[in-house]
Formats: sequence, structure tokens, C-alpha cells
Amino acid sequence: MLRRTIFSGNIIAWYKENKRDLPWRNTQDPFKIWLSEVILQQTRVKQGLPYYETFVQKYPNVAALAQAKEQDVLRTWQGLGYYSRARNLHRCAKIICDEHGGEFPNTYREIIKLPGIGAYTAAAIASFAFGEKVAVVDGNVYRVLSRVFGLHDDIATGKGQKVFAKLAQELIPSSDPAEYNQGIMEFGAMHCTPKSPGCPNCVLAVECHARREGLQDKLPVKSKKLKVKHRFFNYVSVVNDGKLLVKPREEKDIWQGLYDFHLVETQKPTGLDLLSDLDLLVRSLREAGAEVAVSDEYVHILSHQRIHATFYTFYLNNNTTSIPMVNKTSFHPLEEVLNLPKPVLISRYLNDTFF
Repeated sequence: MLRRTIFSGNIIAWYKENKRDLPWRNTQDPFKIWLSEVILQQTRVKQGLPYYETFVQKYPNVAALAQAKEQDVLRTWQGLGYYSRARNLHRCAKIICDEHGGEFPNTYREIIKLPGIGAYTAAAIASFAFGEKVAVVDGNVYRVLSRVFGLHDDIATGKGQKVFAKLAQELIPSSDPAEYNQGIMEFGAMHCTPKSPGCPNCVLAVECHARREGLQDKLPVKSKKLKVKHRFFNYVSVVNDGKLLVKPREEKDIWQGLYDFHLVETQKPTGLDLLSDLDLLVRSLREAGAEVAVSDEYVHILSHQRIHATFYTFYLNNNTTSIPMVNKTSFHPLEEVLNLPKPVLISRYLNDTFF
């Protein structure tokens, strides 16, 4: 088996030669490291970098983030998706200020107790900011270790994850755990990629089990496949004298805390007539003679859901009688709606319809 000191040394040597110059790698500030890790959890570096720079400029430290309004944080986050990350980021900043005197905990055991911080993020902060010898294990690390060491354990199971975590901790050197952790993640992201890895010129080519056995496309093993759910959203957008009828999403569902319109969700595509039978607001608007424009279908893809959205835009006029206000809806000027935190799907509709 490949000697582990050789593996770690090769990873670090490769990293020194090939690493990307990224701003969160030029600091030991745990706040900035934490921010970068949260942003990059479900986001590519190219997309996440502008958000990181905006957040650091707007909230330069944990105290500034803690003092911000959640709505402002969500608006700054808009477009990154997985908005629970932003809410946990804000909540965590408040806890650090309230319970830790504004100072980030400096050990893995304490960091992982914070909300929204799992094992990977805690290990990244502990090693990058405080030099603690604790291994990071993300998708890149799973891929590198499984291929090089020939691990066929299923990374979707708790048992398999423990196997990888044990090996990862055995491999990390005491001398520079931060550089090694950065190195193995970068190696997976840039060289040992999911498709078309750079095997011909790899520093681990001789020792790599997957290359020797031709298993690059088989490792790592991940058995569970996410079942995609299709949902049909019928949005009721009401326009009145330059104002739009909007509401905050308060239910425990996607986009909690963001703003959208009155929504009628159905099991399959529907039409205006059936929608009138299902919903009081639509029925009232039609009875009042409001003009209506029906959009083409918008498809919004999430990791676990496909949203099929149709927007029914009703235009009120001076002859329109009052309409029922439902589901905590209220009218806001269009320019104010633009500054509210909202799903990208809603922004797409606004851009298509009003600009």
C-alpha cells in the first residue's frame, strides 16, 4: 500500500505548485474562512467568489453580520440558493457575539456546536484558522481517497463515511495540517476530477488503485440517488398603480424568508378556469373584470425538486372593486419589490414582465 507519508507529501508538493490564488486562502481570520466555506458548500468557486467579496465588504466581521437584519442578509445571498445557509450564517453570528464575546471558538469540538456548522466546515475552520490537526472530508476528498487507496465503501452510508474519516485523519500530517487539507481538496477539484481526471501526468499515478484497475469512473461508490419531485406553482401577481401584491414565505419549505406572490400549488398543470374554482383571489379578480396575462411555463431546477411555474398577472383598473387580501399579502411599489429578498425564479419573472 502507498505509504501515507509519501501520499501527504505528494499532495502538499502538488498544491504548492498548482493552487489557485483565492482570497480566503490568504487569511487566518476564522470569520472569513467560515464565510467562504458556507458559500462554497453548494456553489462553485467561480459563482461564489463575487458573493464572498460582497459579503466581506458589507459585513467585514462577525459583529457586523450579527447586527444586520435577516432580510438584508437574504437579499445579499440572493441567487446562491439553499437559503437555510444564509439564515444559519446570520443566526450563528449572533450566537458568537452573544455567547462567545464576538470571538470565534478555536477548537473543532467547540466550533461544531454552532448552528449550521457540520463536521466538514468545523474541520476546515479549525485547521485553516487555528492549525488544528483535524481532517476535512468533502466530495473532493472522498473521490481522491477512494481512487488512490481503492476504497469501495459506500460514501452515502454512515459506515462508509466512518471508513473515509478514519483514513483521512490518519493521513493528515502534524507539521502543516492546513496546507494538506487545502491541498487534497484542491487536488480533487482541479486534477482528480469526477470526469476526465488528469491521470497521465498525476503525481500519484504509479500508486493509484483506480488508475491501475481502470476504475476512475466507478469510484467513489455512492448508492443512493436523489428522487426528484415535480411541483406545479401557479403564481397570482396583482398589479395596481405601479404596485405589486407580494408576501413573505413563512412556511417551512423552500425559500423560507424570501418574498414571492400569492401561490396556488396544484398536482399537475392547470388553467385559469380551474384556478378560479380553486382560489378565492383568482375568482374575485376575474369577477371584478381585471385584465390578465398568462405567462409561459418557467422551469426552475433545484437539486431535489423541479418547479414548474406559471404566472397569472392581473392588472387592476379604476373600475375594479376591492379584492380579498390573502396569506399576508400586501402591495409594494415595484422598485421596493426589487430590493426585497426573493427567489431567482421571481426575479426572472419580474425582469421578463416589467423591464
